[in-house]
Amino acid sequence: MELPFDRPRPPLQTFNGASTKFSLSETLYNNLLEKCRETGVTPFMFLLAAFQTFLYRYSHQNDILVGSPIANRTHFDSENLIGFFVNTLVFRARFDNQFSFIDVLRQVREVTLGAYAHQDLPFEQLVELLEPERDMSHSPLFQVAFVFQNFPIKPIELSGLKITPYEIESGISKYDLILTLSENDNGMIGYFEYNTDLFDKSTILRMSLHFQTLLDKVVHNPKQVISNIPIVPADEYHQMVKKWNETRRAYPDSLCVHEWFEKLVEAQPDSISVTFTPSESMISATEQMTYSELNREANQLAHYLRKLGVKNDVPVGIFVNRSLEMVAGMLAVLKAGGAFLPIDPSYPGERLAYMLNDSKIPVLLSRESLLDLLPNYSGKIVCFDRDEKIIASQNNENPKNFIHADNLAYVIYTSGSTGKPKGTMLAHRGLCNLAIAQQDNFGVKTGSRIFQFSSLSFDASVWEFVMALLSGATLNLASLEVVTSGQALVHMLRHMKVTTITLPPSVLSVLPQEPLPDLDTIIVAGEKCSGELVAHWNKKRRFFNAYGPTETTVCASMHLCQGTYPQGPPIGKPIANFRLYVLDEFMQPVPVGVGGELHIGGVGLARGYLNHSDLTAEKFVPDPFSQTEGERLYKSGDLVKYHADGNIEFIGRKDNQVKIRGFRIELGEIESALTAHPSVREAKVVARNDVAEDVRLVAYLVSEYGRITDKEVLQNFLRKSLPEYMIPPLFVVLEQMPLTPNGKIDRRALPKPDNISADSNTDYLAPRNEIEEKIVDISSQLLGAEKIGVHDNFFKLGGHSLLATQFLSRLQTAFRIKLPLRQIFETPTVEGLAHVIREIQERQETETDEKIGMAERGDTSLDDLLADLTELSDEEARALLEKETQSRNRTGEEND
Repeated sequence: MELPFDRPRPPLQTFNGASTKFSLSETLYNNLLEKCRETGVTPFMFLLAAFQTFLYRYSHQNDILVGSPIANRTHFDSENLIGFFVNTLVFRARFDNQFSFIDVLRQVREVTLGAYAHQDLPFEQLVELLEPERDMSHSPLFQVAFVFQNFPIKPIELSGLKITPYEIESGISKYDLILTLSENDNGMIGYFEYNTDLFDKSTILRMSLHFQTLLDKVVHNPKQVISNIPIVPADEYHQMVKKWNETRRAYPDSLCVHEWFEKLVEAQPDSISVTFTPSESMISATEQMTYSELNREANQLAHYLRKLGVKNDVPVGIFVNRSLEMVAGMLAVLKAGGAFLPIDPSYPGERLAYMLNDSKIPVLLSRESLLDLLPNYSGKIVCFDRDEKIIASQNNENPKNFIHADNLAYVIYTSGSTGKPKGTMLAHRGLCNLAIAQQDNFGVKTGSRIFQFSSLSFDASVWEFVMALLSGATLNLASLEVVTSGQALVHMLRHMKVTTITLPPSVLSVLPQEPLPDLDTIIVAGEKCSGELVAHWNKKRRFFNAYGPTETTVCASMHLCQGTYPQGPPIGKPIANFRLYVLDEFMQPVPVGVGGELHIGGVGLARGYLNHSDLTAEKFVPDPFSQTEGERLYKSGDLVKYHADGNIEFIGRKDNQVKIRGFRIELGEIESALTAHPSVREAKVVARNDVAEDVRLVAYLVSEYGRITDKEVLQNFLRKSLPEYMIPPLFVVLEQMPLTPNGKIDRRALPKPDNISADSNTDYLAPRNEIEEKIVDISSQLLGAEKIGVHDNFFKLGGHSLLATQFLSRLQTAFRIKLPLRQIFETPTVEGLAHVIREIQERQETETDEKIGMAERGDTSLDDLLADLTELSDEEARALLEKETQSRNRTGEEND
């Protein structure tokens, strides 16, 4: 049973325990006894049924096993000799959300009578018969127990002596949780005994209140459906539903994004709005545009788009790489009244064709050099380069505005569970509210410099675009070459004096930790963040953990990280004008500390999915907590829980969706693409994190007719329809999928992939020298592989561009050399890298000898010497300095 623990279960079961006490009133207990008479059950059965119902609602599991000690065993000679564990019956209850509590009572009565009839079966024999999975972290068969004492312990009177019960805290808990109820003169006394390695006392205190709430409800009305029984007390309900959602904040709800931008143009026309750095070697040649220049270019294109028929709510495709014209294009579409729809030129042809057909965009912005990548497209194409003169001849004044805040601003396509991506439609109103939230929390303003890390096809790019251009700040863009190279990215951040950056945690974790004095705000989003990452990066700067699906205009909550987070930081509280509810599958609020699905409401909610009304109706549902007609909630599919302070903690997903390096991926879409291959009969894709801070996709396959298809063939097949970030690096071929007893695929039984077998095209050859051994050791640490040969390919073993950056950094440290990132891609094998490293070392040794010789002759300038020192290792620099010092001492240049 997976209850809402406060900490992960230790690998070895502990028995550290404590207990809390609560009481049930005499009135409640008398009413309970009356209901027992009416329903024909004993108090034990009624209370056991209530406890099992409580566990069903708390754990979201419909098969509940509870152990309970039995006092009247038939073998009296063993009673009280063997102990609690042996003298235990196991009661099973199976739940259906349509059951009433009366239905549960009937089931419990039948099971209890059957258990009494078979109480002679030894517990260990029962365990052997059922063969439950043995695990040293918990007891077999059940982990929760129930004890009912229906005979009050009265004081014993002796001559001159009175004996009364005395409560002792044993410090032990035999199971995860034990509920003990006993009668007394005032009703009932209850105790929750719990394992302190799993639960905090505050959690158990809340749990006792929730149990009492449920018990009170079923005593008063046992006919009600169990899924509708409130288990949250009224004050806690009000706190979660109302108080924690008091986020109303004034924002420019009548403005559109481009109108807000135009006001900033009037206020600061000469401020730099956007810059673009084409490569690391050309940082000094960075292009830039002022607010007025960007506005003029956007105006000219907007007037042209209107002539082409673009108007309110019309989606316009933007098919360009990172550039200044990309930003101008986004603004132009908004000014024309349309909604920009980013399309990544790196996407495979099949995916591009689907998006163009599904969205039915009438106009596409691009460059002539990219047109060959487009599949058949019948709409109008505007090329920034080819049509430059036509665009430049248009009116450069702000177009008249016929748009309101509820019109569409952009459409973003995300991975789809049905096997196809879906377009999410977002309005201006949500973006304006987002800008206010960013300015309130991050303090962005004129003079701030925001780095744009995300691809335009990912909604985080809209977050960066709005953060900069609606606050009067500067948006710093760079080419993909800079963004994907950790060292180049750090160099760029330092050179451009970036103040604010948003990154996925997986990217931040491999970023070289070098001084960035101007960077005062880091926001992580898109993935679960670790406490270690916060500790490394939040020193002397603000560190935010933000959360939000595409369907909520990028962001719905955030948390300013302060202190330590052993389990990782929470995703925080709702941003301005948003509402968050943690609900069970019956749309009932779950208690604080209990997991449920996050439902999101607020001004940033998407209109729905483009041309998919059925999917819109499924994911966007009426808000049962709002008094305003038409308010909706988005069912996020994310499992979360409330902390006692109102912060929300992300737990995981309830479906097949994952986020890897910030990209939202529906695993079902990959599975659908795999099973389209003729040699694949079944496919299951999971995201595994066998290596810390690195989540990778693993595809498990069952071949058709026993044919095993080469991994590279499958990957190339997937590349026809899926973007690169959705291609699994690891494949495991199985004879059949492991199944649970109810016939579903048992994800936990899927084996850990053998990284070497995943790249079985190469014969294993062990490292042959010290250089190869070091490379293998570094590769093993990063990839989690136990056996890597010199012919194995870093990327075929599961490496990716982010890991390549970390791989490069470790190689440079280990061998004290400088190595370009492209070298990892050009020579990704151990043998190839070893050869390159050996050549660099030999060249450095030759150069060092030459420099030492020059120093001995005194024919090198001091400036050259200092420049040389920065290129050398510590030992080489020390040797050069010693010889140079001796030489200069002889010539009277001691001061130098």
